[in-house]
Amino acid sequence: MKSVKLSALVIAAIVSAATVPAMAQVMVGGAPMYSNKDIIDNAVNSKDHTTLVAAVKAAGLVDTLKGPGPFTVFAPTNAAFAALPAGTVDTLLKPESKTALTKVLTYHVVAGKMDSAALSKAIDAGGGKATLTEVSGGMLTATRSGSTIMLTDESGGMAHVTIADVVQSNGVIHVVDKVLLPK
Repeated sequence: MKSVKLSALVIAAIVSAATVPAMAQVMVGGAPMYSNKDIIDNAVNSKDHTTLVAAVKAAGLVDTLKGPGPFTVFAPTNAAFAALPAGTVDTLLKPESKTALTKVLTYHVVAGKMDSAALSKAIDAGGGKATLTEVSGGMLTATRSGSTIMLTDESGGMAHVTIADVVQSNGVIHVVDKVLLPK
C-alpha cells in the first residue's frame, strides 16, 4: 500500500513540475526574464527598457521581434537613451522620424543567436575583435576587456555589455549602457 501512495505522490509531483513555467534565467530592470518568452514579451516587463519598448512600438518592429528569429539584441537602457543629446529621443519618436528610428533600432540587432561565448569566440578568432553585421546593414566591432564585451559603432561610440546572455525563446538579449549609432 505504501508503494502505491508513494507512486501517486511521485506522479503528482511530476505533473505539477511540468505545468510550472520555465525558471527565470536573469533579472533585468527588476523583472524576471523567461527563456520561454520572446524578446518583446520579456522586454515590456523591464523598468530599465521602457524607452526601448516605446521606440520599438513607434518603429513598428514589435511583430518582427516577436517573430521566430533567432535574433541577438543589444538592448540600450533608459539611461543610455537619456544620455543622447537633448531632444534626440523625442525627435526619433515622432511619426515623421520612423525611418531614422528604425535604422537606429535595427542597428542593435544581429540575425542569429550570439551568446557571450559565441561573441568571445568570434573576438578571439578575429585576433581581438569581431565585426558584426547588423540587420540594418551597418557594422559593429566587438572587443573584450577581461570578461566585459564592448561594442564600437561606426561613429566611434562605445557601449559595454552590462548584462549578457538573457536567453529568449527567439534569441538572446545583451543589455548595453549606450545607444549605438549608425553612420
